[in-house]
Parts: sequence; C-alpha cells; structure tokens
Amino acid sequence: MSVWLPTSPCTPEACAGHEGRTASVPHAVLRLTGAVALILLGILGAPPVRLLPAGPRHAVVRAWSAALVRAFGIRITVHGSPGRRGGRLLVANHISWLDIPLVAAVMPSRMLAKSDIRAWPVLGRLAGRAGTLFIERDRIRALPATVTTMTRALLAGDRVAVFPEGSTWCGRAQGAFRRAAFQSALDAKVPVQPVHLAYLRPDGSPAGAPAFVGDDPLTASLWRIARARGIRAEVTLLPRIPPGRHTDRRDLAAAAQRAVTGRASERTPRTALPGQTTGPSATDRDSAKRPAASVHHWVSSSPAAASSFRTPS
Repeated sequence: MSVWLPTSPCTPEACAGHEGRTASVPHAVLRLTGAVALILLGILGAPPVRLLPAGPRHAVVRAWSAALVRAFGIRITVHGSPGRRGGRLLVANHISWLDIPLVAAVMPSRMLAKSDIRAWPVLGRLAGRAGTLFIERDRIRALPATVTTMTRALLAGDRVAVFPEGSTWCGRAQGAFRRAAFQSALDAKVPVQPVHLAYLRPDGSPAGAPAFVGDDPLTASLWRIARARGIRAEVTLLPRIPPGRHTDRRDLAAAAQRAVTGRASERTPRTALPGQTTGPSATDRDSAKRPAASVHHWVSSSPAAASSFRTPS
C-alpha cells in the first residue's frame, strides 16, 4: 500500500449519522440548488478572478467559499488570526469535502488534493480552475515532483493547504500526520500554520452529517448535509510554527499534529476509537504535555476569542 493511502476506522454507518433537527425535503432541495448555482458561478468566475491582485482575489474567494458553506445551512465560527500574508503551509485535520471551502473561507490557499477529484462532476472542474495542486496518491514515485511543485508555490508567496492525515476521519478522532508534505515548508523556509477544523451540533458535540468517510458516495453526503440543521463549522488558527524551529520533517509533522490534537483535547476527555492510540498534545509554544483523553472537538471559547467569520486575508 502506498504511503499516501492511509485508512481510518470511520465508516458512514458508524460515524456519519445525524442526530437532531432535519430540514424538510423542499428546503434541502433549495439548499442544494443554491450550492450548485454557486459552484457554477465559481467555475465561470474563476479565470477572471485569478487575474486579480492578491488582496481582492482573496476577498472574492473568501466571500464565495463562505457563501457555499452557508448554502448548506452551516454557520462558520473562526478563532485566531491569519496574520500577515506570504507563503505558508496550512495543515489541518480532515473530516469532509466541506473542509476545502471551509478553509478557503478563512484563508484562501492552493489546495493539495487527490487526483481523483479531477473526475468529480462540476467540483473537479472548479478545483482545477482554482489552482488546486493534484497528487496521484497511489504513485509514490510522483511524490518528489509534488513536493517540488508545492515548494515553488510557497516560494512564490502562495499559501498551500494540506490535509496530512491522507484520509478523512469523523471528527471524534484523528489520524497520524504524514510527513512528506512538510518537506516543502522546510525547503521553502516558510512557516507552518496548524489549523483545527470541527463540525459541531448545538450542544457542542461533533456533528456526524458532514463526515465524508469510508465508501460514502458524494451524492449521499451532499443530501445528508443538506437535510441536517443546527450545524456549526469551527475553524481554529493555531500559533504558527516558524521556519527553523524544526529541521526535520518528522519533527515538524509531529509538532503540527500535537498543536491540532492539543486543540481538540482542550475540550472534553479523550478516548480512542478501536485500533487507535491517543498521542501527545501541545501548548501554543509547541512543548509536549500529556493530553486529556477525548475524541470530541469541542472547545469552550470566550466571545473575544471567536468571530462570526470576519477574518482578514
């Protein structure tokens, strides 16, 4: 098996159910119609938008991405600040295909995505026009060329976003961060920005509907999300890891993972899924500590620390 084909124990049957209020069928159809309209608008608008200077371009991408997430009835909450512009490797835990517009709604970036997405109806074309960097996950020999492409993008001042778990997890647990992509940050000498993503129910527990795991068909995922109500997406921008703090990609990947899992473990006691062991957490200064035991991504946050999605580029 390729190093880029990790698996998770999550399945649609076990993890992707929705407990809570549901939208009516007409309301769900209306949500999907609005989302499709936005995607078509994105395909048509992507070429001219890419010609804009970075500031206006990022503003348009943020607005469009936020509108797409909200079209499914999902509210967005942001913690932290993106800081100054410039090349940066964003690394986040991976739960759903919704993660891509969710990250772009906060910090527009060039995404690293599996080449299979190119074949997705409508979404594949949009991803290509948005400057996505594609990787053939089942061809390990293609990995060095992908890292080189990422490095060039970072040196050009682009943000590059990666989901280093290599597979989606349900949000109640996380996979190990694969270290190959971190080599691009070392080569380009740019910061690494850990990002924690969570989809939450009104009571703060992880929402199952957005999870896109196992052999879940995209159409089933779209319909499940469109029917769910009361879901909030939370994006936490954790302290950046400056270039030079870690000189080995293994250490850099471990530090980023500690930051992301540390954010999750602040919320509730952590227990592992079957076949998974819990790992260390981290403080904002990236020093190891013993985590609380929890798989739930809920963080109590003061109003001053959270925003309802007004984040500068």
